[in-house]
Amino acid sequence: MTNEEQYIDSLFEQDEILENIREATSAAGMPDIAVAQGYGRLLTMLVSMNNVTNALEIGALGGYSGVCIARGLQQGGRLTCLELLPQFAEVAKTNVTKAGFGEQIDYMIGDAKLSLEQLVERNERFQFFFIDADKEGYPAYLEYAIRLADPGAIIVADNILLRGRTINENKQGPAVQAVRSFNETIVRDARLQSTILPGYDGLAIARVL
Repeated sequence: MTNEEQYIDSLFEQDEILENIREATSAAGMPDIAVAQGYGRLLTMLVSMNNVTNALEIGALGGYSGVCIARGLQQGGRLTCLELLPQFAEVAKTNVTKAGFGEQIDYMIGDAKLSLEQLVERNERFQFFFIDADKEGYPAYLEYAIRLADPGAIIVADNILLRGRTINENKQGPAVQAVRSFNETIVRDARLQSTILPGYDGLAIARVL
């Protein structure tokens, strides 16, 4: 984290609920890769500003970002979380329930692409998407999000700089190449209006036209 990011985070009071989720996630032996504090606040704002009633998260981890999204939902709103690992989903369920959002969040366990295909077959529609899962899947997740989106829906994706690997030409692994492809698509696709924020580890934001 840069000095600027540390300074900005220091301006805000510590969020006890979210800190408890980070601690519980770590205690469960899960990686500390939840969305940055500043971007967590941004998720809540984007969901609230766009009057979201139906949101989709790809990659639940320990429930940190799920709570950030749920906080911004309209009354009666729902969040569907896709998570590959059952043990991660159980930790997330426990954490979001303790945070008071257990009744608003549903989990689909297994390969996210299979879950997304099920949502397409059910003709589900969402107004907000948060992508924070396996990086090799980012291009496919973006395409599914566009297919599942209501007009004007917001798509957000975290870690699009991969700790600097994205801009390092010496890095050519599959995850790096997938994220580069994702970044180029989200910026250039005529179906989207987009921007990329370089802070923390990079955040892409797009609006479906």
